[in-house]
Amino acid sequence: MEKIKKIVRDGYAKAVKQATSCCSSGSCCSGISQAKIMSKTVGYSDAEINAVPEGANLGFGCGNPVALASLKEGDVVLDLGSGAGFDAFLAAKRVGKTGRVIGVDMTPEMIAKAKENAKKGKYCNVEFRLGEIEKLPVEDSSIDVIISNCVINLSPDKETVFNEAHRVLKPNGRLMVSDLVLAKELPSAIKKSVEAYVGCLAGAIKKGEYLELINMAGFKDVKIISESSYPVDAMFDTLEAAQDAVVSIKVSAIKR
Repeated sequence: MEKIKKIVRDGYAKAVKQATSCCSSGSCCSGISQAKIMSKTVGYSDAEINAVPEGANLGFGCGNPVALASLKEGDVVLDLGSGAGFDAFLAAKRVGKTGRVIGVDMTPEMIAKAKENAKKGKYCNVEFRLGEIEKLPVEDSSIDVIISNCVINLSPDKETVFNEAHRVLKPNGRLMVSDLVLAKELPSAIKKSVEAYVGCLAGAIKKGEYLELINMAGFKDVKIISESSYPVDAMFDTLEAAQDAVVSIKVSAIKR
């Protein structure tokens, strides 16, 4: 597990320094324009893309959890794997001055970038904390809504992630995540690929297993809001074997 976490941490530290989008090597896509293209592909509007400080959107998402979360004024929101702050900043506008957004990320470089972006955008209701999603630096029963965008599949211990999410949510708190799951098994070469891990593929599990872990953590009303095949070719130029194996899902659940 620690080896996997180090691979992911190092990959994203490199990515934020290079401002690459999706590809840890930077060979197939890079720059602000590519990040915007990827974001539009997975459901963000032009207004959302242009509403955040430049550098906050690195194009890493596989969906738009903020659009699903039905956030309201005064909500306390937790963003798992907040990266450079894209979703956290969008959420901040929805919860208003009486609400609050907490972003958690395990990569120091991402936290530094997010804090820089928050200062640049003058966000007073957003904070970023260094930590792992398997051990959240957040108090019990303190969160109204958890969002996450293509991050939980990176964890080698998803069961603990969902248990932690359940712990920090208030009773009847909502889990609203976008993530990648498998429709069929990936070739072993891809499972072992460092590039595929950083790009969210190698850690993905079967859809049924993913939903069962949420149920086991104590959530109710677990359901898929939408799902679609994910354009793997937009992330990598050498993983044709993964086509049709990866699905992007948007999942909602409520804490019992």
